[in-house]
Amino acid sequence: METLKSILISHFKKWGINAIFSVPGKPLAPLMVECDKQGIQYITARHESGAGYEATGYALMNKKLGVAAGTSGPGGTNMLTSVGQAKASYAPVLFITGCPSIRDTGKALGQDSTFFGTDLVEIYKHVTKFSARVERGDLFESYLRHALEKMYSGVKGPVHLSIPYDVFNEQIEEFELDLPIFKPLVSLDSDIFLNKLENSKRPAILAGKGVHASQAYDELLQLAETWNIPVMTTPGGKGVFIENHPLSLGALGLGGTDESEKYVQEGIDLLIVIGSKLSDMSIIGLLPFPKEVIHLDYDITFMQKSLLVTTLPIIGDIKTNLQLLLNKVKDKEKNTYITLNDNYSIFEDSGFHISSKNAIKIIREELSDDSIIFGDDGSHTFYGIRYFDIKKTGTFFFDDVFGAMGHAIGYSIGAQLVNSNSKIVCLTGDGCIMMQGTEISTAVNYNIPVTIIVLNNGRLDMVDKSMKNVLGRSVGAIYNIPLDVKGFAESMGAIAFKCYNEIELRNALKNNQASNKPVVIEVIVDPDEIPPTMKRGS
Repeated sequence: METLKSILISHFKKWGINAIFSVPGKPLAPLMVECDKQGIQYITARHESGAGYEATGYALMNKKLGVAAGTSGPGGTNMLTSVGQAKASYAPVLFITGCPSIRDTGKALGQDSTFFGTDLVEIYKHVTKFSARVERGDLFESYLRHALEKMYSGVKGPVHLSIPYDVFNEQIEEFELDLPIFKPLVSLDSDIFLNKLENSKRPAILAGKGVHASQAYDELLQLAETWNIPVMTTPGGKGVFIENHPLSLGALGLGGTDESEKYVQEGIDLLIVIGSKLSDMSIIGLLPFPKEVIHLDYDITFMQKSLLVTTLPIIGDIKTNLQLLLNKVKDKEKNTYITLNDNYSIFEDSGFHISSKNAIKIIREELSDDSIIFGDDGSHTFYGIRYFDIKKTGTFFFDDVFGAMGHAIGYSIGAQLVNSNSKIVCLTGDGCIMMQGTEISTAVNYNIPVTIIVLNNGRLDMVDKSMKNVLGRSVGAIYNIPLDVKGFAESMGAIAFKCYNEIELRNALKNNQASNKPVVIEVIVDPDEIPPTMKRGS
């Protein structure tokens, strides 16, 4: 016999999980003590949503799972937004919420998480793949097995277990579980797919973040090269295809390139959509519609909803389905289809600020090709989608569906904890920093050498520019007193730079490359610059 908490933490160690992210509280005390006893880092975030974001970045980087824990009541509701963000990122994260002792259920309790108070199990059902309360220790093995199976089956995603204080301490029969391995779902009719590819006169590929999720980078490249098909990426698909490749058209949709827009306007007879829900951010500029679509994804829910054209759905694992197709044409000759030219020269800026466009180009020049970027939600990342040239796949991540401001700060911290060999960079803005910037303190306290680049123009830029564009004026989007990001970061112990021009930015980036500590680089950017997000309108 062994305690539930001991069995749970020993499983984390067995699975290679060396850290969990949390904000402490009484219902989690047994878990905290057991982590310390067994040598797992208990990383105290500054807010429960920050803990969830950090666990998600950890999961995306270690390709196994992440663990976040919140206390009962407000701890669990604080963490909820990060759960929704993890689901949008297809991230396998185990969210644990504490709960007052089960023997006290039905009494008036502080921070009650049962159906008598704020029922976290019910709330979490709507943003996870599985949510349950472990009301007895002898149920734990079964519930944990269910949670893991749900987490890994089909499209990966978060799960939730609520564990009461006294149940954590229960003695139960010991058991061992391995992380599940599922055979990928395959539905490819390769003959029909091949026939459509061979007969297409003007095809295009639109690749989304599902390519990240399935790690289908090589297969996407082979598909494009084998049939000479130009590749566009959705905002969330940024980073799945190298953009100095002759077949790259860059991004489509919000932040999209002139090259992709021009190619679309000249007509597409077959669009091959790979791993995208085709959200409104992804299909802006996709006019005229293609004549026909082949859509590869694990989920049929959003197929033929945004593009009402003839669609061949291919449901299942993207990597496996593409491998089956490519195995049929191993000897097909590859050619070069199109070569694109882009002007990467840096233009002179004001001495008081730099343009966001130029800042992104400088950042690209100074960062190594294997630096991994997590883009936050705001115009700063759409500048990145437009102007940050991808030179290695799997090095740029952005969510274009749920879009929680500030999430990339936590993602970057969790990812950097896993991957000490690459420089992890968060691209964010002043609005996001004011929501989640206190997580800089988490990075400092645990010496996690993440880099946070903040484009600061003293406003919620997308909102400000969109309102002016649509309504003729902006309301509530400009800060009367802008944030001093450098001072804010330094107050938490980070190394920080404030950059007004190209020279200062380049120097800060060079100093950052040599640093082994958390670094925050504030870039003062032009407040009147129009971001590449105006196509969305209202």
